[in-house]
Parts: sequence; C-alpha cells; structure tokens
Amino acid sequence: MGDRGTGKSLAVRALAAIVPNIDVVIGDNYNSSPTNIRLMGPEAEKSLRAGEAFDVKQIQIPLVELPLGATEDRVCGTIDIERALTEGVKAYEPGLLAKANQGILYVDEVNLLEDGLVDVVLDSAASGWNTVEREGVSIGHPASFILVGSGTQSQGELRPQLLDRFGLSVKANTITDADERVDMVVRRTAYEKDPKKFVAECGAEGEELTAKLTAARKLMPKTSIDRELSLKISEICSMLNVDGLRGDIVTNRAARAHAALEGRTEATQADIERVIVACLAHRLRKDVMDSLDGNEYKVVIAYRKVFGGFVGAPPAAAEAAPEPEPEEEEKPKEKKAGAWDPSSLGRR
Repeated sequence: MGDRGTGKSLAVRALAAIVPNIDVVIGDNYNSSPTNIRLMGPEAEKSLRAGEAFDVKQIQIPLVELPLGATEDRVCGTIDIERALTEGVKAYEPGLLAKANQGILYVDEVNLLEDGLVDVVLDSAASGWNTVEREGVSIGHPASFILVGSGTQSQGELRPQLLDRFGLSVKANTITDADERVDMVVRRTAYEKDPKKFVAECGAEGEELTAKLTAARKLMPKTSIDRELSLKISEICSMLNVDGLRGDIVTNRAARAHAALEGRTEATQADIERVIVACLAHRLRKDVMDSLDGNEYKVVIAYRKVFGGFVGAPPAAAEAAPEPEPEEEEKPKEKKAGAWDPSSLGRR
C-alpha cells in the first residue's frame, strides 16, 4: 500500500524478471510441474500414472493480473462453449487461477476487489487447489500461486478477511529527497528513450538477484530458528493482541527466509528485526485515532520491550516511534489516620 505514482505496480511486474524460472509441461493449460504431482493438472497427472514421458521446458514465472471487473467464471474457469457446439462435448476452459499456477497472481487496487472474488481467491490461495462445478462438469486443478496486491489507502482500507491472508505488507511512500527524485526521473527518461538498452544495462544486477534467490531456496529447508527467539516472537504477537497464529508462523518463516537469503542456516535477532514490522503491522486492529503509521509504531514499541533494543539498523518506523515508558513499581498506599484496616479482623 502507498501513495499514488510510487511505482507499486511496476515493482510487482518486475518480480517476474528476477524470480527463478520454472519447469512446465509443454502444451499444458495449468503450468503443470513435471516432477511435483501436487502441481500437476488432470491431463499431466494422468500421463504420469500411465508412465508416459513429458516434454518439458523452462519459462519465466507467470504473472497473471486479476482485473477488478472480472467475473467468477473468468477467474475460476467455465465451460468451453465452442467445443460444446461443434463437438457436442462438455469441456472445461481454464480460468486465471489455472494460468497462475506456479506463478504470481497480482491484484491491483486490491482494496476495491468485490467480495465474491475475494472469497474465491482466498479459498484457492489457502488450499492451493481450485474446484469448479459447471453444467454437470466437475474438475479440480492445482492453483498454487503467490498472491500479491497493491492499492492506495486514500481509496479505502483492505477488507478484514484479506488483511490476515497477506504474509507481508510494505508501504511505498513518496520520495522527498530532491536528488533521489531527479535520479528516478533520469532513469525513467532513459527507459522511455531505449527500453532494450536500459534493460540490458540492468541485466547483470537482475541475474545476481536471481542467483541469490535460487541459492536461498535451496538453503531454506536447512535453516532453523532458536526456540528462545520463537518464544519472543510469540510474546510480541500476544502483547499486540494479534488474532490467530498466522502472525507467529509468518514471522518465524520470514526470519528464516531472510537468513537463507544472507547465506546462513540459523536465523538471528537481526533477521527478526528486518521482517517483523512487515509481518505484523497490517494484522493489528486499526484505531481510527491513530496516524497511518500507528500500527508500525506499535510493533516497534512491542519489539523494544521484548528484545530490549535493535542489534542492527532499526526499521524506518523506529525513528519516529516513541521509546517505551519504563514500568514503575507500585508503591504501597499510605493509610490515613483513623482508616479501617481489614487485616485487624484476624487479630486477637
């Protein structure tokens, strides 16, 4: 979420260029994996069980955009009318969820998405599977994707059922530094002048990021986090009254992922610092009296109370967050002259 014109959509669309490529079965409508049966469509799974070999190719991870005005049939899939009329058979025409399998499903202005589509997308995102019942045709196919949304807060807040389903949330604020703004204008002008040249000049940096992500994915199963750190994460979640356990799970997983990205197999406090605001801030109940960054400050204050401070560079929200007030010991109240003392009932 963030201000208008801050490159939110551009950043999401650029993900496909740096995320490692995937293997798919050639000619398959569901981007079926040739090795993982849970990511195979009906035809590919049938061929696998029959012992048939696959023709495989590598493709860039698919980025599928979900329009706000899309119908449920367009998202989930529907009956292939053309084949029904010409061949007299009931055939299934895959929708956007099938195309997004093994890829990214992107919803721009996600805070404006209709309730009906919200439920459909959330069901598939949670289960990794899409089941369609249309005109006597029943079919299920894998729909395992990374759900990414963007929006402008001035157009409305996210629906409550969506808030807790996004693992991480980041804010895109307008740049105020004049030099940085000029650099952005110069880069944009260079891209418009010669897009191919600009992309080629950034190619080495993109390949470096891809290699780093590939290595992190291989290292991720070996990474771990100490129980004491997990206890402190849960203590923060409890202190902030985070509903459910998704906040605890995502923060632990994100800390491990950050450690793997840095080439380590053990998550540390520094990894937690880098991810905890992004993992928890959007899960807190919004107070109408708070500023736009109120929830971020709450996470920072709770982190300071539990961990005692930051071991590395503090997040941006920590700069404006007030220091937690020290807890004062409760002093015994002074008794007034002539006051009744309940403990005197037991005296003789």
